[in-house]
Amino acid sequence: MRARRPRPGGPARRGRTTRGRAKIAGARPAAALVRRLQRRGRSVVFTNGCFDLLHAGHVALLETARGLGDFLIVGVNTDRSVRRLKGPGRPIVPLGERMEVLAALRSVDCVVPFGEATPARLIALLGPDVLVKGADYRAKTIVGRDTVEARGGRVVRVRLQRGLSTTALIRRALRAGG
Repeated sequence: MRARRPRPGGPARRGRTTRGRAKIAGARPAAALVRRLQRRGRSVVFTNGCFDLLHAGHVALLETARGLGDFLIVGVNTDRSVRRLKGPGRPIVPLGERMEVLAALRSVDCVVPFGEATPARLIALLGPDVLVKGADYRAKTIVGRDTVEARGGRVVRVRLQRGLSTTALIRRALRAGG
């Protein structure tokens, strides 16, 4: 059976599987999966972002995050949430396509969209064992830190690769298109 492409700007395709596991899921099914994994002694890692134009810095962060546990869940800002954070003209890539690209990465086990300004509610619902953010965030300001640490989990800040960001990529593309 051939997979259908998501409609541009339309809802994300659900049920994409790899080795029998759904890779794109809603918050509640993902939370149920987390509970099952944790009951089996597996460590669940969570990170989040817009992931508008996926680049090598994103891939490095995701691979590092996956190495910190047994299962990596990536929270992805919805299009409306990205516009609130980044301004008009963003995202460049619609949610469904951003989630498909993330789900295609070997390091990513599950992708979950969220529409709020922060992933606080999603983190509280999922209850991950490890929360990962880039080192550009100060530990005290990481959303969900208190929730994860209160459950006995830990927060890890990952060093980012200098010069690799979606904003820098957009600037470079605009200069090249001149």
